[in-house]
Amino acid sequence: MSRLLIRTGQMARLTRASPVPIRGLAAATTRLPIRSLPPTISMIRSRARLFSTTPTTASQQPRDPENNSDGDSGKDQQQSPKSNKQVDDLPPGWIYFTEADLSLLQKFSETATGFQKDIITTVLRDIREFGAPAELRDLLNRTPDQPFSLKEMAKVMRLMHVMAQNYALRHTERQRRSIEEDIRKREENEEISRDQDAADRTPEKDDYNDGKHPFFQQHNLGKQQQDKDDKDQHKDKEKDDKKGPRAYMFSLNMNDIILSIVSFMVIAPFLQGMFTSSEREITWQELRRMFLDKGLVEKLTVRERRVDVQLNHEAVRSIYGDAGSINANTGYYFSIGSVDSFEKHLEQAQDELQIPPSQRIPVSYGASKSTIMNLVMAFGPTLLLVGLMFWTTKQIGSRGGNQMFGFGKSRAKKFNHETAVKVKFADVAGMDEAKVEIMEFVQFLKKPEKFVRLGAKIPRGAILSGPPGTGKTLLAKATAGESGVPFFSVSGSEFVEMFVGVGPSRVRDLFATARKNAPCIIFIDEIDAIGRSRSDSNRMGGGNDERESTLNQILTEMDGFNTAEQIVVLAGTNRADVLDKALMRPGRFDRHIYIDRPTMKGREEIFTVHLKKIVTNEKLDYLTGRLATLTPGFSGADIANVVNEAALVAARANAESVTLIHFEQAIERVIGGLERKSLVLNPIEKRTVAYHEAGHAVCGWFFKDADPLLKVSIIPRGQGALGYAQYLPQDAYLMTVEQLMDRMAMTLGGRISEEMHFPTVTTGASDDFKKVTQMAQRMVTEWGMSEKVGPMHYENNPNQIQKPFAESTAQQIDAEVHRIVEEAYTRCRTLLTSKKKEIGLVAEELLSKEVLTRDDMVRLLGSRPFEEKGDFEKFFGGDNPGLGKPTATPPVAGNDQDASGEQDTGLDGSSPSPSPSFKSEEEKR
Repeated sequence: MSRLLIRTGQMARLTRASPVPIRGLAAATTRLPIRSLPPTISMIRSRARLFSTTPTTASQQPRDPENNSDGDSGKDQQQSPKSNKQVDDLPPGWIYFTEADLSLLQKFSETATGFQKDIITTVLRDIREFGAPAELRDLLNRTPDQPFSLKEMAKVMRLMHVMAQNYALRHTERQRRSIEEDIRKREENEEISRDQDAADRTPEKDDYNDGKHPFFQQHNLGKQQQDKDDKDQHKDKEKDDKKGPRAYMFSLNMNDIILSIVSFMVIAPFLQGMFTSSEREITWQELRRMFLDKGLVEKLTVRERRVDVQLNHEAVRSIYGDAGSINANTGYYFSIGSVDSFEKHLEQAQDELQIPPSQRIPVSYGASKSTIMNLVMAFGPTLLLVGLMFWTTKQIGSRGGNQMFGFGKSRAKKFNHETAVKVKFADVAGMDEAKVEIMEFVQFLKKPEKFVRLGAKIPRGAILSGPPGTGKTLLAKATAGESGVPFFSVSGSEFVEMFVGVGPSRVRDLFATARKNAPCIIFIDEIDAIGRSRSDSNRMGGGNDERESTLNQILTEMDGFNTAEQIVVLAGTNRADVLDKALMRPGRFDRHIYIDRPTMKGREEIFTVHLKKIVTNEKLDYLTGRLATLTPGFSGADIANVVNEAALVAARANAESVTLIHFEQAIERVIGGLERKSLVLNPIEKRTVAYHEAGHAVCGWFFKDADPLLKVSIIPRGQGALGYAQYLPQDAYLMTVEQLMDRMAMTLGGRISEEMHFPTVTTGASDDFKKVTQMAQRMVTEWGMSEKVGPMHYENNPNQIQKPFAESTAQQIDAEVHRIVEEAYTRCRTLLTSKKKEIGLVAEELLSKEVLTRDDMVRLLGSRPFEEKGDFEKFFGGDNPGLGKPTATPPVAGNDQDASGEQDTGLDGSSPSPSPSFKSEEEKR
């Protein structure tokens, strides 16, 4: 038996020693597992050489002049298709692919991923026309059932990059030739045309056609300009064509390269088996039984605690076959305890097989295959940490520039007046005086000669102050759109940061950037975030305040030693009273532009601007006037919200256009809020609310100085409003004692109506009492309308610990407030006692219809006994010729109806936010 085994081993060795070179070559080129072939520097370098040249061996092969391909591949290579025009001869070593080769390349592209697949797809579009290296075909025509090794994959991708570069250059050359051909043909045509003109010219026409006639001069100038434009276009085209190869390549910056290297070193050891054949670990007993005893082992390689088994593939196939359980392409290895023990067992096994010493299995000792893993474990964490720090630094630095951390860089945004900002002065309405002031700054920056000639200097800056929503930021946007100079916008809160000194640094950087772009405009929105007064009383502790340092830097930059004439600073705030006096003085913010809520005319202009953006068929003149009358005290932002809400209401109703009914519903929704569908009142509560609102309505109808009544409703809306009466206050700037008394009496009408019709009263009048008490207090302490207290002004500041008046004065104030409220109560009760029947009519109608309009009040109570003031009669009295027919049916009670709460004009002429006229018990608590 041992002799048979010896003969079998000798036959295997004889096969290995076969003189046939092709068999040895096949065995030598058989792909090894990736663990037995660790990546080397040369392999990585071959993958990184994206613009590698073709191998030198290709130029040494014989050429076929007919098809410009390699001579040895001519019999299995077809000519380029006639439909594909050849722009150039093929480079040395290149061939045209057959359909079979293209199918192999297509199959290879399906296994690629990421950018590799994109490059292969791009190359496939031009490979039929431009060909490919013969080396690529040889790689594709290798044994199809064998997967590609990492080195072969790198070689294929290198060839792909070479082909992409070549294709791009050929496309560029084709475009260049096309342009040159077009220019040549045009010059030939022009030459022919000139020759024909010279032949047709007669002596009589020479004086006319000598080129001095204006027509020909203009023609020549146009032709010269056209030639110049063509040359410039050609230069730009050539400049773009030089970037041709980059169209096929992916651009990488330094950060991407560093990240790729770190990722490769960390992930590569764990992905070694992706592109290689699998490995299998066996035991020493399996090695002897399957390979060693059958003479199939060709070589053993010892790597520390591991031994790699190299088999003779031909002998394995001859014994096990291709479909057997033993695969010749699988890498086998086994673990050992020590090298000495392994050598002892191997020598003992070969002695048992009686293998002569000259024919025994060669054993080599190599380096550990985990070298790259050891390198990764040693340097990977460090590289990963460095890469993470680099990426973090870049992300932090990008917030304020590309410098280290960049906290001191300004975050101001520079706007281009032509593209970035679409708002113009034509889009700003209702603030004519403020626009004139701002436009003067713009004119000075555009045409300073007009002012400098007279010795005038441009103001340093302007403060835009006013209530919220009046258009301060909008005016700044319009300034950016109209100025024609660089415009920098920044918020006051952006100067404040968690680090000390960042605020002043950003201020310095902002003004330094502005000086480089002078003349320019700087807009600081909400400047009160950093410009508050520097009073010692506001400081709760010691130390330096960061806001104070930022403010000091702004003061220095605006009017210090290092100031510039061509920089204008605009600032917006709605708290101008808290700004520091040094900031408000002339030389810094010279002009204080107050933007108040728009007047009647201003509201009409604002509505005209916003109505252009929606679809409506109403007469705009009448519509804008009526809406402006319905919205006293509204700011520009409120008006924009009303128009948008009206469009939404029309869309919910599926209307073709926005009509007046939709605008009125939107106004009610903005004032009073949404209808509270979930709030259901019981019959007793509903009746109480109806008589309460009827008392308000009757008082407003019969008191002379009360505001005109528009609508009464008992539908719950908003926050705690169980019902409301909507009035239309006028734009009044002064109020008399009689007007105030009528208003207070009207406000008490709800409570007195409850007293007259129910055995007990409710908590629904709490908000009415609050309003009446505030009116009476201000009449006594601010407006001097009390004979006992006299013309005195006592500010009611809740932050003051001590009152600004004596205890005796406080008693006088309380007595006068009580007297005024009692007088208003008596006046209201006297009226409602005489109009008790009218109250019942209005209340019962409210219970049945829930909403009463002015027309319903006229039907129930008759015309109001007093003449209406202002534009009320124009838009609300009698027939309204401008009122169009509504295209959408108004929502009934219980639907998504928009309504408003009660709206009262403030005692100083302002229009405070409306409050509900009837509060529930839950809201009171």
